[in-house]
Amino acid sequence: MTNTTLPGGTYRLADDLDLTRVGYGAMQLAGPGVFGPPTDRDEAVRVLRTVVELGITHIDTSDFYGPHVTNEVIREALHPYPEALHLVTKVGARRDADGGWPHAREPHELVEQVHDNLRNLGLEQLDVVNLRMGGFDAPEAGSIAPQFEALAELQQQGLIRHLGLSTVNAEQLAEAQTIAPVVCVQNMYNVARREDDALVDATAAQGIAYVPYFPLGGFSPIQSGALDAVAARLGVSRLTVALSWLLQRSPNMLLIPGTSSVAHLRDNVASAGFVLPADAVAELDAIGAA
Repeated sequence: MTNTTLPGGTYRLADDLDLTRVGYGAMQLAGPGVFGPPTDRDEAVRVLRTVVELGITHIDTSDFYGPHVTNEVIREALHPYPEALHLVTKVGARRDADGGWPHAREPHELVEQVHDNLRNLGLEQLDVVNLRMGGFDAPEAGSIAPQFEALAELQQQGLIRHLGLSTVNAEQLAEAQTIAPVVCVQNMYNVARREDDALVDATAAQGIAYVPYFPLGGFSPIQSGALDAVAARLGVSRLTVALSWLLQRSPNMLLIPGTSSVAHLRDNVASAGFVLPADAVAELDAIGAA
């Protein structure tokens, strides 16, 4: 890996795990609709190798991307993995023949998915496994104990180093913490979708990483127009504004922007390094309030 200084530096996820705050989300490496093989497999391999060259130590993936495809490309491009590189995966869904995303959350299904990730990534132990609950973009109420207990058992067996959660609420986080430590929460959150404001602050206070997905998702037309106005005034892209706002929002925020293009990967990293002036932050905060 290079010694490139990435925006935001690193975050200590655990005593044995430091992640760059700007990571890489591998979902887009699969084909259209995150289904089937990449449109350009050679470019997908180049993207992953560029991730490492840039000094990024945090790749977010899942074996249900493809399915299996994304993890297989990661293994092809990067195995044996650099010591400093950490792969974060998730379980809790599968792909059907039509490209749908049905839940797969029974304890035995989660165990199978962990083994699928291990096999397709070529690993004996996964750095972090996120239990994905909830719907597409928001949590669903209810206990997650049986599911988290199944993953905690695999952690005790040495197949998983650390556990995280995805698309959960504060009550589910608290429930999971009675079973095993939680090192990260991955939910939909951005400048317009601010339902998790309190959870961002609560996880920061506890030393838990918060990983937002869909930095440009869920905007109303009015909010989108306001974002574009800020971007135009500053002379940068709307994605630059969105990523910069997230990185400045809280020190426990880790970004996982995804792309299937080397050029866009470099742009994403540069975008996250843009520092928003205070008046722009205040204007963007008002978007969420609206």
